[in-house]
Amino acid sequence: MTPDEITKLIFRTALKERAAFDLLYRHTSAKLFGVCLRVLKDRAEAEEALQDVYVKIWTKADRFAATDLSPITWLVAVARNHAIDRLRARKAPAAELDEAQAIADPKPSPESLAQAGSDRRRIDACLGELETDRAMAVRGAYLNGDSYAELAAHFDVPLNTMRTWLRRSLLKLRECLER
Repeated sequence: MTPDEITKLIFRTALKERAAFDLLYRHTSAKLFGVCLRVLKDRAEAEEALQDVYVKIWTKADRFAATDLSPITWLVAVARNHAIDRLRARKAPAAELDEAQAIADPKPSPESLAQAGSDRRRIDACLGELETDRAMAVRGAYLNGDSYAELAAHFDVPLNTMRTWLRRSLLKLRECLER
């Protein structure tokens, strides 16, 4: 079947002509099944996917636009994308109970908690060396997630002044932490 004939079948399918859809299926299903099988690597799943692909073609045939590209290219893209979507939707098999012991505890270790506490004390001490409003601005920007504009309004300073405060404060913090 020529590309022009396939294009006409797609257009007739868009008009919901069952006979055209039947012909389209008979002339293209082998190729689209091959695409599904190549992606999914499972015959039964590829057969199910192929049926879903033709449902999509039936409902979305009106979206096909005749261009210089072959109409089979559009059909293959529909099949390939659907098969990839099915692959992504597969759920990973549940792990065996014995494998569960190998999974690491997501909570921090006592050592990392102690290190974090020490880091926190150092940062607090360095923030204490800054002017009070500068330290509050740094906490607002980097701990609370306040925007520069919000901080500028809160401290009643121009936006560029707030940017300068934060940049200079971060430089002072870095110097303090490097000591």
